[in-house]
Amino acid sequence: MKRWNGWGKESVTYLLPSRAAQFLENLLGQGTPPRDVSLVEVIQTVQVTRLPVHPLVSFDTITRLTHARGQSLPDWVALRSGKLDIFPDGVAFPLTHSDVHELISYAKQSGSRIIPYGGGTSVVGHINPQNDMVPVLTVDMSRMNRLIRFDEKSFMATFGAGVNGPDLEAQLRARGCTLGHYPQSFEHSTLGGWIATRSSGQLSLGYGSIEKLFAGGRMETPLGMLEIPPFPASAAGPDIREMVLGSEGRYGILTEATVRFTSLPESEEFYAVFFPNFEQGCEAGRIIISEHLPLSMLRLSTAAETETSLRLAGHERLIAALEKILSLRKLEREKCMLLVGSSGAETVTKMSRKIVVKIANRYGGVYIGRSFGSHWYKNRFLVPYLRNTLWAMGFAVDTVETATSWSKVSAMVHALELALRDALSDIGERVHVFTHLSHLYSTGSSIYSTFVFRIASDPDETLTRWQKLKAAACNAIVAQGGTISHQHGIGVDHMKYLQAEKGELGIAMVRNLCKTLDPEGIMNPGKLIE
Repeated sequence: MKRWNGWGKESVTYLLPSRAAQFLENLLGQGTPPRDVSLVEVIQTVQVTRLPVHPLVSFDTITRLTHARGQSLPDWVALRSGKLDIFPDGVAFPLTHSDVHELISYAKQSGSRIIPYGGGTSVVGHINPQNDMVPVLTVDMSRMNRLIRFDEKSFMATFGAGVNGPDLEAQLRARGCTLGHYPQSFEHSTLGGWIATRSSGQLSLGYGSIEKLFAGGRMETPLGMLEIPPFPASAAGPDIREMVLGSEGRYGILTEATVRFTSLPESEEFYAVFFPNFEQGCEAGRIIISEHLPLSMLRLSTAAETETSLRLAGHERLIAALEKILSLRKLEREKCMLLVGSSGAETVTKMSRKIVVKIANRYGGVYIGRSFGSHWYKNRFLVPYLRNTLWAMGFAVDTVETATSWSKVSAMVHALELALRDALSDIGERVHVFTHLSHLYSTGSSIYSTFVFRIASDPDETLTRWQKLKAAACNAIVAQGGTISHQHGIGVDHMKYLQAEKGELGIAMVRNLCKTLDPEGIMNPGKLIE
């Protein structure tokens, strides 16, 4: 069963080694475990529904509560303190296109707003009802999850948009294929959600981000069904598929999607290379990516993230042996870890590893084998559970991410980390910040920073601390000329920063498209654009 006020399944826990806990306390001070409200207490605050009865709509209190918030830090504060001011008035679970069409008609007739819901994993407020005194219907797509068509010859498959990551991948793997799309939310997020937020998977270097994988589909809009044929390519005017990508539920509800899959690779391996410092690691990564090798992942951590990862990993004997080997090679306090993934024929993966190691050696890199790469791969979906563990210790964790060109990467990392570290200095609170480059391109890289800070005794103060941190980070990103989101989307939290990137005319174009497909403004208002 999924947690109602945290990340993931109740049966899964991230066990933090005692020395790792001490490491964080030394950096930030001792945390004070918060007093979280119970499920019973929160249920008592759910308001009476404002929607009329409909056979497709559930008015169950717990169902409404569990669809009220996503996974952003403000969502956690609201759920764990019980300070939720609004809930969806009902939750629908359509099975067919006609069900979705009927629900949109029902929303129009009842004067309500619709929030499309995938897996509830949004970290920027995509699925939160807005407090505008209008009834809210959340449409949960999880039952529209079957494999509809499988075209082996064309390497395309069509799924219901509500299929989650594990179910989609299992159905393809049973046929010797893979989509290869693994965002960190993979276990709980859905195909429709990936498309609506322009998701990037951990192995996108090899398989591509969702914009490459999404070939076409069907979207039910307030004006009718929008059909997007899955052409291999087309010069027939603007790409409607690209308009749907990143639309965040503002145009309609994606009901099915056709994706481009590939055959399962013969060989897949993950390994680590350590560099003397971040600058040398960056330059090696830039050169490696320019070689166009059959790699599925390049992920370079700063010195702070490398140290944090090693401290949190446990395995003290293995880490001690690694530290000894690296110190002999003069890789000490500023050392940075590059994780490399490679997929393809076994002879090809071996060849690419040799080339990667050869390039790394030119920049002082030390190849240390597959142990750390295999450990990362095994635990890659466990890491978000650390949020639950740290919260119970009195610490909050959040992330910010952007992307910029290679000429600006170092300056962006510095500005972003400095802004976060100093954001709470006026109240004497320390912030632990660490960063990695998670998706490398020939022209630049994404930048993904994690920050940890102490929870206050007052939930409102915790939220204020987060707001200072978020604003400092976003302002630094805009000032340095980065995108306000590489992979998390806009939702509510990034909305006021979007015009700096799109410009006044660009925002007007998006707004006009919303008005064209949704003239009455019933689709997920208050997200993406005002």
